[in-house]
Amino acid sequence: MISKTPAPPYYTVIFTSIRSEGDNGYSDMSEKMNTLVKNTPGFLGVESARGAQPGEMGITVSYWKDLESIKAWRSNPEHSVARSKGRAEWYSRFKVRIAKVERDY
Repeated sequence: MISKTPAPPYYTVIFTSIRSEGDNGYSDMSEKMNTLVKNTPGFLGVESARGAQPGEMGITVSYWKDLESIKAWRSNPEHSVARSKGRAEWYSRFKVRIAKVERDY
């Protein structure tokens, strides 16, 4: 589903990743994070796509009202646990980019 975002400006976090082999609790944590983020002040929506085969790239784009909301989400204790497990177990490579959306159409 394409997120319905407000008129710009707003912010986006782009998370590009390559998953490691095996689930190792990833699916459960992903579902938990999706539920948790939806209740986070300043969260506007999320879009995600991942290749079907192990080792293929995935991209998750989340939309935020402002930088303070992004910082608050990053500081969430449960999200911090997920990030730690991501580094240790779930991703062989990843990159996070934060950008300001100035136009959309």
